[in-house]
Amino acid sequence: DFFSKAATMFIGERLMNKSQAGRKSGGDNIGRSLAKALLWRVFAICNTLTMSYLIAKDLSMASKIAGSDAIFKTGLMFMYERVWAKIEWGKEYSIEFSI
Repeated sequence: DFFSKAATMFIGERLMNKSQAGRKSGGDNIGRSLAKALLWRVFAICNTLTMSYLIAKDLSMASKIAGSDAIFKTGLMFMYERVWAKIEWGKEYSIEFSI
């Protein structure tokens, strides 16, 4: 579970870094952080639901686990993104310059 979510998040970050939507002067705005958190949760919910079902062998129980996990971790991911938006490390800025 850890490795599959880490790999999915790494790929998602690479894809989101190619987009300039929701960026102001190199940083992410609140809308971009929310979009990233929600998109990540879609992948994570599928992962959690699958793993829970494989362990519990009960779709109802797996759904409850994935649902409660999604609610808690969406908020956590949003806060995580807001903290990282304030950190300069690893950001690339494109400067438009003309004479």
